[in-house]
Amino acid sequence: MTQNSESANALDGSRTQNQGPISRLIGLSIAARLIFDTGVQIFNPFLPIIAAGLQTDVVTLGRMVSLRSAMGLLAPLFGAWADRHGFRTIMRIGLLCGALGALLIGLSLNLSTAIAGMIIWGIGMAAFVPALQAYLSAQLPYARRGRGIAIVEYSWALAGIVGLSSISLLIAATNWRAPFYALSLGMIAMAVIFGRLPSARDPAALETAHRDTLPASLSPIIPLQYRFARFFALGANARSAYANIIGSMFFFFAAFQIFIAHGVWLVAEYGLGATELGTIALLLGLADLFGSIMVSQITDRIGKRRSVLIGCSGALIGYLLMPILNVSLILAVIGIAIARCSFEFAIVSNISLLSEQVPAQRGKVMTIGAAATLIGSTVAGTSGPWLYTIYGVGGLSATSATFTAAAIVIFLLWVKDER
Repeated sequence: MTQNSESANALDGSRTQNQGPISRLIGLSIAARLIFDTGVQIFNPFLPIIAAGLQTDVVTLGRMVSLRSAMGLLAPLFGAWADRHGFRTIMRIGLLCGALGALLIGLSLNLSTAIAGMIIWGIGMAAFVPALQAYLSAQLPYARRGRGIAIVEYSWALAGIVGLSSISLLIAATNWRAPFYALSLGMIAMAVIFGRLPSARDPAALETAHRDTLPASLSPIIPLQYRFARFFALGANARSAYANIIGSMFFFFAAFQIFIAHGVWLVAEYGLGATELGTIALLLGLADLFGSIMVSQITDRIGKRRSVLIGCSGALIGYLLMPILNVSLILAVIGIAIARCSFEFAIVSNISLLSEQVPAQRGKVMTIGAAATLIGSTVAGTSGPWLYTIYGVGGLSATSATFTAAAIVIFLLWVKDER
C-alpha cells in the first residue's frame, strides 16, 4: 500500500471502529504482546539456566540482555517513521526482528551468535511495543484510554502467569533452547496476522509529519544540528513530556534491576530450580495482573498522573521492605510482588499520560519514551546482577529505592496532566 493510500484510509482514527471491532483489535494486541512480553521477560527468572546453557556466567548474560535493551536508542527513529508511514508497518517489522533474534539465540553454539540475536531482538523491541501503544492511543479517546491500554497491558502479567510458567515446563521437558524456537514461531504468526489490521494514524500527527518533512532539494543544505534539534522539539509541552520520559527512565532502572536479578537471588539463597522459578514467575505475574486490573478500573477516574505517583510510592515501599523480608522464600517473594504490582500500576497508567503529552507527535513521543526506559533497563541489566553479587539484596534495595524516589520528585514537580 502506498503512503498516500494508507494516509487516506487513516485520517480518522474512528474508522477503525467501522472496519473492525475495537474488541478484536484489543484481543489481537493482547495475543501479540503475550508472546512478545514472554520473550522480554524470559531472562528474568531463567537467567542462571540460560547462562549455563550458553556456557557463560550470569553477569555476562546480564550484559548481553543490556545490549538487547540498548537497541531501544533506535526507537525514536521508528517513531518518526511511524508518524509518516503508519504504525502497522513498524509493528510488523518489530515482530519479525524479535522472531529472528529469538531464533538466533536458540540456535547459537557460541556467544557471538547469541549476541547477534540479542541485537536484532532489541531492534524489534524498539519498534514493536511503542508503535502498538501509539496505534491503540490513536483509536481510543483520552477519557477511556487508560482502561483500553490497561486491558492490553494485562499481557505483561499473563506473560508471567501463562508464558513463563509454560517455559519452565518446556525447559524441564526438553532444554533451554526450545522456548526460543516457540517464541520465534509465535512472533512470525502475529506479524502475518497484524498485516490484516486497518491502518490508522492521528490526523494531527499526519499533518505534523508532512509539515516537518524536508524537501529533497533542501535536505543536504540544512545543518545536521538543526535537523537534530528539530527532531527532538516537542512544542509547548516539551518540558512536561521530557520530565515524564526522564522520570520513567529512573523508575524503569529501579524496577528492572530487581526483575533481572531476582532469579539469581532466589537460586542463590533458596536453591530453586526451573520448575520452582516458573511457579514464582506465575505468582509475580498475578501481582502484575492485579496492578493492570486496577489501572483499568480506577486510573481514568482518579487521574493518570495521580495513579503514576501512587504506583511509584508503592514500589518504593516494596524496595525498602526487601532486605527486611529476605528471611524466608515466602516473605522474599511477597516483597518482590509488592514492588511488581506497584510498578505495573504506575507504568501502565503512565502510557496514557505520556500518549497525550504531545498528541500531534504521538509516535515520536512514545518511542522517545521507549528509548529512555530501555536505557534504564539496559543499565539495570548490568547493574542488577553485579549489585547482587557484590552487595546482596541490600545493595539492590538501596539503589532501586533511591532512583524511585527521584522519579516521584520529577513527576510531582514537572509532569502535567491537564485532562
